[in-house]
Amino acid sequence: MKPDYHIFLVEDDLSFGSVMKSYLELNDYQVTWVDDGKYALSKFRNGKFQICILDVMLPNIDGFTIGSEIRSIDKDIPMIFLTAKNLKEDILKGYQLGADDYITKPFDSEVLLCKISAIIKRQSTGPVREEVIFSIGSYQFDSKLRQITRENQVQKLSPKEADLLKLLCQNRNELVPREMALRKIWGDDGYFTARSMDVFVTKLRKFLSDDPAVEIRNIHGSGFMLEVK
Repeated sequence: MKPDYHIFLVEDDLSFGSVMKSYLELNDYQVTWVDDGKYALSKFRNGKFQICILDVMLPNIDGFTIGSEIRSIDKDIPMIFLTAKNLKEDILKGYQLGADDYITKPFDSEVLLCKISAIIKRQSTGPVREEVIFSIGSYQFDSKLRQITRENQVQKLSPKEADLLKLLCQNRNELVPREMALRKIWGDDGYFTARSMDVFVTKLRKFLSDDPAVEIRNIHGSGFMLEVK
């Protein structure tokens, strides 16, 4: 087990909660699982956790209320909300509470691992270092000049294209959640902004298409990953 990464899981579905706990433990995480919201806060106060995974629809006390109470105890602990609904109001409420991510059931377990890994990376490295020059396979990306160079060919980027590629480079081979990119670069995670980001991703793929070792992958609709083989 990884003693430094203790996950606090609140999930009332006994079958799903048991499977998720076992899956996370198989991937070397410690997990404390609570299946009823009314016991969640006392369990949280008696433990030391690095990440919370909270189901929204719970008996007695809902996940948003638990998340708000946890925030009053530990304002910095990362939170991932789970829900069977995909309502915009619920998603916005989660982010207003300071959620790091939001996953709609059913979901791929590997996506959850990627999201946890991305959170751990941010925790362990602190603020992302402000590099200017990035190597992407056979490309050189100058984020300050907003240009990609390969074999003396220069491709200029727009400010948003450069910001998005820089974010992908800073998280190379790691999932960049769609909502995080939208909030960080566009300041909005609405439908039309998301469609706009998809256009930018398509353009970046085209700019990097001459090197087969470089790929911007779409991870099950949850976000993107700059993969450099």
